[in-house]
Amino acid sequence: MDRDLNAPPLNPLPWIVWVLALPLIAVEVVVQLGTSGLAGGPEAVGWRLRAMEWFAFSPDFLRRALETGEWPLETLWRQVSYVLVQGEVTSTVFVVVLLLALGKMVGEVFRWWAVALVFVGSAAMAALVYTLVMPGNRVPLVGGFPAVYGLIGAFTFLMWVRQAATGGNQWRAFTLIGVLMGVQIFFGAIYGGVAWVAELAGFATGFLLSFVVAPGGWNRVMGRLRNR
Repeated sequence: MDRDLNAPPLNPLPWIVWVLALPLIAVEVVVQLGTSGLAGGPEAVGWRLRAMEWFAFSPDFLRRALETGEWPLETLWRQVSYVLVQGEVTSTVFVVVLLLALGKMVGEVFRWWAVALVFVGSAAMAALVYTLVMPGNRVPLVGGFPAVYGLIGAFTFLMWVRQAATGGNQWRAFTLIGVLMGVQIFFGAIYGGVAWVAELAGFATGFLLSFVVAPGGWNRVMGRLRNR
């Protein structure tokens, strides 16, 4: 069998995926340098908490903006900046791995700006839903999972279209999100976490946005998936 010796051993990632992933990686690297004592001196041990203070989304900020009609830049920035910092290094690893994997699969069909819009739009909408659905909630939102769940929504859209194109059971496309949300709700019920609300909102946003940003709409996506 003939092989292309010039072909890369692994399929390269779309460049937009690296653009989205590198800031998350950079923040974690800086935090780890401080935690390990390699940079920043004794005060650097608290760099993760400092990063959360800078980037975390506070529901109170958004409620105040909705009540007053004033939208300071900080409030708008924090609706997406919270994805940059994770609660722990393990979360960063999971977020980055999922972002690279899902971004590659979605980016092979979607244009670069559509991938970016799904990621950023899902983060922003997740923060909004996180605020409105739970009026008494004051827990800050941090971490990239809501945005990653937006990519899961886009990936689910592609699988849903694939099932439609092949005559398969379209509900099978929702198996991944069903399992993930089941696990999240289970642990949320035990430990009292509410982040699953933002993650579910991120998924729904990514799925619905795909109807608009998929190249050529529904028919074009089906055609491209048949040829893959």
